[in-house]
Amino acid sequence: MTASTQGLQIRSGSRVFGNVVELLSSMRFAISLLTVICIASVIGTVVKQHEPLNNYVNQFGPFWAEVFGKAGLFTVYSVWWFLVILAFLVISTSLCIARNTPKIFADFRTFKENIREQSLRSFPNRAEGALAGLPEAAARGLGQALISSGWRVKLQSRDTPEGQGWMLAAKKGTANKIGYLAAHSAIVLVCLGGLLDGDLIVRAQMWFNGKTPYSGGGMIADVPAQHRLSPTNPTFRGNLMVSEGTSSGTAILSQSDGVLLQDLPFSVELKKFIVEYYETGMPKLFASDIVIHDHETGEKKNARVEVNHPASHRGINIYQSSFDDGGSKVTLQAYPMGAVIAPFEVSGTIGATTALSNGDSKLTLEYTGLRVINVENFGKDAESGATDVRKVDLRDAIESRLGSGHKTGSEKKLRNVGPSITYKLRDASGQATEFHNYMLPMELDGARVFLMGARESTGEQMRYLRVPVDDKDSIEGFVRLRSALADPALRAEAVRRYTATAVEPGKPELSQALEGSAQRAIALFAGTEKMAPPKTGAISQDADIRGGLPAVSAFLEANVPEAEREKASEVLVRILNGALFELLQVSREKAGLAPLPRDDAAQQFMSRAVLSLSDSFYYPAPMTFELKDFQQVQASVFQVARAPGQTIVYLGCVLLILGVFAMLYVRERRLWIWLAPGTDGASHATMALSSNRKTMESDQEFEQLKSTLLKGNA
Repeated sequence: MTASTQGLQIRSGSRVFGNVVELLSSMRFAISLLTVICIASVIGTVVKQHEPLNNYVNQFGPFWAEVFGKAGLFTVYSVWWFLVILAFLVISTSLCIARNTPKIFADFRTFKENIREQSLRSFPNRAEGALAGLPEAAARGLGQALISSGWRVKLQSRDTPEGQGWMLAAKKGTANKIGYLAAHSAIVLVCLGGLLDGDLIVRAQMWFNGKTPYSGGGMIADVPAQHRLSPTNPTFRGNLMVSEGTSSGTAILSQSDGVLLQDLPFSVELKKFIVEYYETGMPKLFASDIVIHDHETGEKKNARVEVNHPASHRGINIYQSSFDDGGSKVTLQAYPMGAVIAPFEVSGTIGATTALSNGDSKLTLEYTGLRVINVENFGKDAESGATDVRKVDLRDAIESRLGSGHKTGSEKKLRNVGPSITYKLRDASGQATEFHNYMLPMELDGARVFLMGARESTGEQMRYLRVPVDDKDSIEGFVRLRSALADPALRAEAVRRYTATAVEPGKPELSQALEGSAQRAIALFAGTEKMAPPKTGAISQDADIRGGLPAVSAFLEANVPEAEREKASEVLVRILNGALFELLQVSREKAGLAPLPRDDAAQQFMSRAVLSLSDSFYYPAPMTFELKDFQQVQASVFQVARAPGQTIVYLGCVLLILGVFAMLYVRERRLWIWLAPGTDGASHATMALSSNRKTMESDQEFEQLKSTLLKGNA
């Protein structure tokens, strides 16, 4: 039997109905639907599903985000057109099975023993020979030999002018057609299981029961009933986040315009969350010790949930999905970054906020994340950004195992640099800037520095300010110097001390000139003497000059001829460095510390501090927060699912495997041997073999059958 691309042909009824049935039951229609579903599945794999709309706007832009949203590409597996195509695929494949099943079973029963002798001579694999004995005896002997080799045999006697002849028809490998039915049935079962376990039931409740997504805030217990799904909901898949020491019995089903709350027939209490790491910082193991509290019976059931080892209760599977912060308590130390404010401490909880006020200036501090482990790449070719410990770098893994002729030469040195805090500062207008600060200093380019990251939108990369440590390996020295730079009285005292040490006594004119230059240099650097960008030169007219080295450079370009600019810049920078060093000494004296000795360590600190001070003018906040202390509270994120179609999908997968193997590796063969009366009591045999696939194995098998059955008399 050869599968046809045509559908069911209905002879009665209207022509339009017959054409529709023929199209639905045709193989070409089923393949077209399957192709569309595959393309949609690729889109659903590439594009993250059920994300907030703002994420898609940042990724694709407002126009394409709206277009893709209306097309349902952000909820591919639950959009109406995908479900319709899936339903039509089930109908089309079922009709294909219904159309071909009778033909297949009819083909099982027939041996095609009525084939003519002349037809056998037209087969590619054919042979003739003489056999001893009458045709009936020869046919029965050949039949027994084939049956012992696994063939199914049928004999037919025919009257001929020469006498009674016998047709032997045999077949083998008919399970190939079972593969066709199994593979097509598997498609139907997988699609049905997908419809049952997908969002179809949830969507139906939204369409017919008035359920709507919830987009507000507040306590879960206060969410109205129209946003909740019943514990008897036959199918769902949602997320459940539980902090250590707490319990929860409401799962979250993410939707494009909000969330639906799925009430569970039990609560999950997280006793302890366990996480182990590789040296790269990638999680090696994370598991949850939980207690399941049944709401109906009051039963308490202890369980352990690991990745690929879920727990189950009342037909609901509990999978270990990921982990998160469960409300860790943090203490931050605030340091000024240009503003004249005193350092202060503030405490809060991850996920909470704290209001900050300094007169008319009001900010909201949002604690967004605490990471206890941060693994950075300190290899010689490492970038400044942090290493993503959850990323699998397949290319690097392959290249590191290839021969020396294909080495990249980039060596990774991964190191845990300690905890970090992520927070946002939101102004009165609602605009927020995100910050990422490390708790401990790290060594970069031969110097120990604190890294303070900032970005104004989530689509940007973090830009890090490097702050050098002082002689106590702390940030205090830089903070004192930055605060002193903003104090006019301390700047004046530093200029006076620098002039006194740089000029010999008895030269008032030189001392006065140097003092004026030092005052101008430190005022430019502090940003108190504003300079407009020059119309020509390296600095753009539209540049935002707030202070630091850009202000000094703008002053030189605007007031010094180009031929003398290099020499003047060397003098001015030397004067600036001297004044800033004295400013550092003044700040230490004010803090009750001993003067810093003029050695190499102090010089290196000042060189890096000048660059950091210059960059600090562009820090997007008047203060920065250093993580001082924390009490980590971890949370486990579970995926809870009631999946009645899971068994159906598994059965479909088994049938698909069996069907594919049957169609690919089982060859259907049919053998005919016509035995006609010969001379001297012998029989003349004509043999032919057909196969559903022309392969070398078929030719070899025919040669073997010919030598075995015809005894080499071909």
